[in-house]
Amino acid sequence: MFRTWPTILPPSVEVCAIQLPGRGPRIQDPPITRLQPLAEAIAEGLTPYLDRPFAFFGHSMGAILSFEVARLLRTSHAVEPAHLFVSGRRAPQLPDDTPATYELPEDRFIEELRRIKGTPRDVLEHDELMKLMIPVLRADFEVCDTYRYSPGPPLNCPITAFCGMGDEEETCDRVAAWRERTTASFTLKKFSGDHFFVNQAMPKIAEIIARELDMVDIGQPRKTRNTLH
Repeated sequence: MFRTWPTILPPSVEVCAIQLPGRGPRIQDPPITRLQPLAEAIAEGLTPYLDRPFAFFGHSMGAILSFEVARLLRTSHAVEPAHLFVSGRRAPQLPDDTPATYELPEDRFIEELRRIKGTPRDVLEHDELMKLMIPVLRADFEVCDTYRYSPGPPLNCPITAFCGMGDEEETCDRVAAWRERTTASFTLKKFSGDHFFVNQAMPKIAEIIARELDMVDIGQPRKTRNTLH
């Protein structure tokens, strides 16, 4: 999904993907099932790279993860992103009233995966691959299902939020509430599609991000890095 970003974003932007435990080269690492320790691990790993302006992008779980990492960096290093881009996730202060998914029996869990259309059909029908993926997917759902927002001051960086107009759970009204989490500017961008509207809208989203980051003054001395996650 993000492979074309280096060619779409300005040359001044270095695209860096966060690799979570249980995925790719970290497939042997046990997944983390709570958001706070996951955010703390990411914040610690980013510390050496905070020498220039940086920005975060996150979709769904990645949105609240990016938000909490930004709050941790503000507390521990007195730095914030130049911009926070969030997608397909209600604002963190809004309660999640949907039933927990991560504890469902396997057959019902897989049926839920089919319902939200986030896992390719070929993967769902591949038994051996699903045996590898289910623990990781359950961990992701557990991170989201158990997350509880701790009140705190809003961020000082601009926030741009993206939503799918056909998303029945993370509606655009709920995504719009991210405006309360910043003292700076807020922009809401709406796209056709359900929760995974990003699969089709990613080129347009990348263009919007490129325009916003192109306005970041990287000439100013800051302990941050012009990086997207």
